[in-house]
Amino acid sequence: MALLDHGHKQENLPEMNLAQQQAARRDSWLRIIVPVVIFIAAIAGWEYWVRANNIPHYLIPAPSLIWETLLRDWTNLLPSLLFTLKLTFAALGVAILGGVLLAVVFALSRWIELAFFPFAVVLQVTPIIAIAPLIMIYVDSTFAALLICAWIVAFFPILSNTVVGLRSADHNLKDLFQLYKATPLQRLRLLLVPSSLPYFLAGLKIAGGLALVGAVVAEFVAGSAGKDTGLASRVLEASFRNEVPRMFAALVMISLTGILIFFGFNLLSKLLLGRWHDSELSRDR
Repeated sequence: MALLDHGHKQENLPEMNLAQQQAARRDSWLRIIVPVVIFIAAIAGWEYWVRANNIPHYLIPAPSLIWETLLRDWTNLLPSLLFTLKLTFAALGVAILGGVLLAVVFALSRWIELAFFPFAVVLQVTPIIAIAPLIMIYVDSTFAALLICAWIVAFFPILSNTVVGLRSADHNLKDLFQLYKATPLQRLRLLLVPSSLPYFLAGLKIAGGLALVGAVVAEFVAGSAGKDTGLASRVLEASFRNEVPRMFAALVMISLTGILIFFGFNLLSKLLLGRWHDSELSRDR
């Protein structure tokens, strides 16, 4: 009788797994549908509120007017978007290169970390809007000055998270590598880098948005104008001319850019960690 019950349970296992898969698939769809529905409802409520109260467009424009302005000024906003993207990813690239290399040095030498990590903390806690004017004075190239400002904002999350990741390797595995007399390069490549990758990617998600924020803030401080400038300059120009819908259109482009950067790095994290790390492994509930 017990054997029959056991066989009956084994026959039900595929059905249970199928039900769990369907539930997981339904949950993944709900994660997409619910935010989209709430967002559409918020936009519709905004549109209705503006139209019902006859609010002038120079105070709060309706979403439909913002969309029309975005389409009409697309040819003028696109070069500014490309400039902002170039500045953002250049600053992020320098932050990744410098942050990772410095984190490796810190992980290999405790004394170097104790000596130089406070300088990184000082850069992080100092408001960029306070030191940006000084950078504009000391650096001749405007683009280089903007790049330094954006780099300062994006640098610390990469450095801090990578240092934590490099120091979070399993101590038993460290002892095993030491027992087999692994070289420092082998320890770094086979143990420390895989253990730090989830932390690095978490810092990258933060640094990507901060690099965009740093680029926009730096351009606000610089007050640069002209053809080869970013979206922040378009916001400033629109504010000087009291073109509020155009201001909102530029702000929408900045927000969408930040959202795409975050989801892009989130997808990268899933691709790199999805097969082996607990943070990205899907679990049936």
